[in-house]
Amino acid sequence: MAIYKQRRDEVENHLNKGALWAVTYGDLMSYLMIFFLVLFSFSITKNDKTKNRKYEESLGNIQKAFGGNAVSRGLERAKAQENESQVESNLKESMQSGELANLVQIQSNERKVKLVLTEGVLFASGKADLKEPARKVLAPIAAELKKIPNDVIIEGHTDNVPIKNGKYTSNWELSMARAYSVLEFMQGEGLNSKHLAGIGYGDNRPVGDNSTAEGRAKNRRIEISLMKTD
Repeated sequence: MAIYKQRRDEVENHLNKGALWAVTYGDLMSYLMIFFLVLFSFSITKNDKTKNRKYEESLGNIQKAFGGNAVSRGLERAKAQENESQVESNLKESMQSGELANLVQIQSNERKVKLVLTEGVLFASGKADLKEPARKVLAPIAAELKKIPNDVIIEGHTDNVPIKNGKYTSNWELSMARAYSVLEFMQGEGLNSKHLAGIGYGDNRPVGDNSTAEGRAKNRRIEISLMKTD
């Protein structure tokens, strides 16, 4: 039995050594896949239809060559990120020119693109109904956001001055009502309700000093965030 066990172990060791090439081969295929993903993520050009067709053809060839859902997901993610970059670029171009230049602030990081609109742009003091000029500000934003199926989160914020009279009993309630008004407008402009969310923070997340008029004006705001692909 000892001799049999020794022979069996020798055979297994020999087979394992012979299969080591498969590990190297698998690593090589992974590196090649990543290499092609990077190349083709940079090759997408929205304004060039010929390049787009070539991209689609190459996408199909890569999927056939490598197969598997992982490759498909990786390529879809690269294309989604390119679409997000294009929408972000369009937003910056439209929001930083003309009448909107001083009305909308744009902030961006790896997680989201955030547009900040102050109270005076959208609402009258203590109100949650959109002013008529506000619709002209929000319309081009909605036109860009609806181009991609990403989540859009709308946040309402206020200063810390207590509400003494009117329809709303607290800043928290007012902030939620304002967020909903913007959400409702976005939905009416064609954004999918499945990708919309509204939040009211009241005066709990200030960005300015509530002891000054300038700080309070900064705190009374709506933030519209386009969430990026993970």
